[in-house]
Amino acid sequence: MLIDHLNRQRLERQAQGLTRQRRIAESPCAPRQEVSCGGQPAREMLVFGSNDYLGLANHPALVEALAEGARQFGTGSGASHLISGHSRAHAALEEDLAAWLAPCIPDAQALYFCTGFLANMALLTALGDASATIFADKLNHASLVDGALLAKAPMQRYAHKNLTVLERQLERCMTPIKLIVTDAVFSMDGDMADLPALLALAERFDAWLIVDDAHGFGVLGAQGQGALGHFGLRSERLIYMGTLGKAAGVGGAFVAAHPSIIDWLVQSARAYIYTTAAPPAVAHALRESLRLIQSVEGDQRRVQLQQRITELRTGLATLIAAHPALEWRLADSRTAIQPLIVNRNEAALALMAALDAQGLWVPAIRPPTVPVGTARLRITLSASHTAEDVELLVQGLALAARQMS
Repeated sequence: MLIDHLNRQRLERQAQGLTRQRRIAESPCAPRQEVSCGGQPAREMLVFGSNDYLGLANHPALVEALAEGARQFGTGSGASHLISGHSRAHAALEEDLAAWLAPCIPDAQALYFCTGFLANMALLTALGDASATIFADKLNHASLVDGALLAKAPMQRYAHKNLTVLERQLERCMTPIKLIVTDAVFSMDGDMADLPALLALAERFDAWLIVDDAHGFGVLGAQGQGALGHFGLRSERLIYMGTLGKAAGVGGAFVAAHPSIIDWLVQSARAYIYTTAAPPAVAHALRESLRLIQSVEGDQRRVQLQQRITELRTGLATLIAAHPALEWRLADSRTAIQPLIVNRNEAALALMAALDAQGLWVPAIRPPTVPVGTARLRITLSASHTAEDVELLVQGLALAARQMS
């Protein structure tokens, strides 16, 4: 009965163009990878689907730091942080992260997690008790949505970036604790939340602002300090989550906040307490990643990334203008996430297939990840991409546009 039920649902998804399929990367994360799929031989592809924004995932210094960490600490932590798995590498990484975010969050402390999903689940379930109300942007990441649904606090969602609605919700709220929750850079649209305005609302209504900066950490702000640095924010009302497997090129995530909040997470966050700690070697490698992000090399990589963003947007604007009948549109994004919205699921899959035939790997994103009728190619750029890489993508899309017109 269960198998029949699942097979019927799978066929329904297939009919709607919503089936997902994994590919296998046979080589390190980089703009050009050996990729296999469906039992076919591996082939080299030019990839525009990675979140490795600074091109650090295969950086020689990080490869060596990971190996050095394994030699020093072994391959596994052996237990959760509160049993025996909290190593000197974890502690040192948390100290580095806290010091880096201290200009934005006074007296900040940091807590390291295995993944960003776990960090958000921990945050919202530990802080969102019966005394709180959660106010969430409707386009928040799934981890924030799931964390809020599991919390004991009621959740009120506001239309994407609609602060007028949020203000009315805050005015009517009667709970003593108010948690405003938002992505800094929205993962499927690439646009940014108005964090200064959100923080002003938090201060006005005695609320806290939880910021998921998964796609801004390492990329935005001076020395890659993230969205808080980008906007020049400083407040103890900020609760910051940054991921370390995207721009940082390694893995895991962290929360930086007032010491009392971090201590409460240690005491009560089930997603932290009952999870085996990440390998200490990963934390050791992340310390080297932070050094690179803050270095002159990190600055150069951020400049290169901005150049690629400008080149792509210029090329796609010209292409879209030349093919109005396709009704393609480029999202209003100035970040490394550059969605090309094509509306229908079938159109997104056809466009992905056309690029695949040219050796270009750009993932199609469909509902429920994005709203119905907004299927898209989620183009992501890296500092490791060259101007020639971007031009190949624009040319590939131009060929596909001619074929589909």
